[in-house]
Amino acid sequence: MFMDTMGTLTLEKLQRNKHEILSADKILDNFKKTMISHEWSFEGITPSQTSKFTHCYHRYPAKFIPQLVEKLMDEYLIGDESFHVNDLFMGSGTTLACAIARGYFASGTDINYSAELIAKAKCTPIEPFFLKNKIGKFLDSLSFLEDSSLFSAHKHKVFIPESKIERIKYWFEPKTMEELGIILARINREEDENFKLFLKCCFSHILKICSRWLMASTKPTIDKNKNIPKPLNVFKKHLRKMTRGNEAFWAILPENVKRNINRYLIIKRQDARHQPVKDNSVDIQITSSPYVTSYEYADLHQLTTIWLESEVDLKEYKKQFIGTSAKTNGERILKSQIGKDIENKLQKVDKNMADEVEAFFVDMQECFDETYRILKDGGRCCYVIGNTKLKGVDILNAEVFAESMQYSGLKIDRIIKREIPSKILPSKRDAKTGRFAANDNADTFAYPTEYIVIGRKI
Repeated sequence: MFMDTMGTLTLEKLQRNKHEILSADKILDNFKKTMISHEWSFEGITPSQTSKFTHCYHRYPAKFIPQLVEKLMDEYLIGDESFHVNDLFMGSGTTLACAIARGYFASGTDINYSAELIAKAKCTPIEPFFLKNKIGKFLDSLSFLEDSSLFSAHKHKVFIPESKIERIKYWFEPKTMEELGIILARINREEDENFKLFLKCCFSHILKICSRWLMASTKPTIDKNKNIPKPLNVFKKHLRKMTRGNEAFWAILPENVKRNINRYLIIKRQDARHQPVKDNSVDIQITSSPYVTSYEYADLHQLTTIWLESEVDLKEYKKQFIGTSAKTNGERILKSQIGKDIENKLQKVDKNMADEVEAFFVDMQECFDETYRILKDGGRCCYVIGNTKLKGVDILNAEVFAESMQYSGLKIDRIIKREIPSKILPSKRDAKTGRFAANDNADTFAYPTEYIVIGRKI
């Protein structure tokens, strides 16, 4: 039996763990023997299938494909019960949308403002005829933007957050900035909260398209040669796509969910280590945690933050993310022996990065404790995570997760290895810096495959 950091397992741990804890060596050996399961790679799935229903609402890095969530629910939620599905790193809300589509209860959190916006919009069905009429009136009120003579004669309101004006000027051309400000001012006057949420999600999605941002880049980069389109044209086009998605979503949602969405859905912008649900209440948790250097999520979504959450201090905001380099462990102790070995290797080449990785693993330990708290006896957690390499050191995230879960009282139930042909995420790293880089400037694939580490509460 593998010992904890104090050298012995406490009585509390022995009572909590009704199973033998696998040693670090045994876990490493099990992962080496795990072959790729092609049925979990979804190689034949088309983009139109992965963006079905409301999954087309907004781009998101490392976005779940709904087919993965659906297959996990098929595997582990048997019968007609009103199951509870949780995602403590909900991102764009794919897990939650898949769950309520089947009439299940769904709960989730994310520290990212953009994630909260997208997930809420994606999971909030709107009656199609009502939505069509609202969109028609909304666009009619902005028709003057399409006629220069009307525009000059029209008294229009503009909303551009003053507190972030310099950042907005950095990313947006003056004419684009004004037109976006007009659209946002009109959105802010909308009285129906669900429709306003729908519009804000659309607005957020078009910001990168209408900015100087290099679209192919996985980090904030200016594209000096970008041909920037008119915001209203892009907005209208994406509204049409979202409208079709909402109509399809509405058609499959059970009637009881449509009538009582607030009863079936809990979405909170908060720390993953504090889920808004009761002890022993969740049947399955399906999630993909942030990766090491997760503060990049804040950078990738900064356009939405500066326009829609203008009072947020981006520097302070980054510190809230799991695994951010702004954090230190303090008195917290890393329990995973695999994690300690990785941290020791990194200390020899980059102390700051070693501290960052250690903080990430310790943060995740606390997430596993929360997973144990909310799962029912027999309930499962499914953590999707990939391994990578930093400064020449293999970062075995999945193996560390598997080892750490055991210290929270979870039994490792299953390990699935899958290729990720459809997942949108930064694909390569610079081997020297460890940071994500453009494909032509990088020499190390970040996440060619990933694992689904499944734990069970017994």
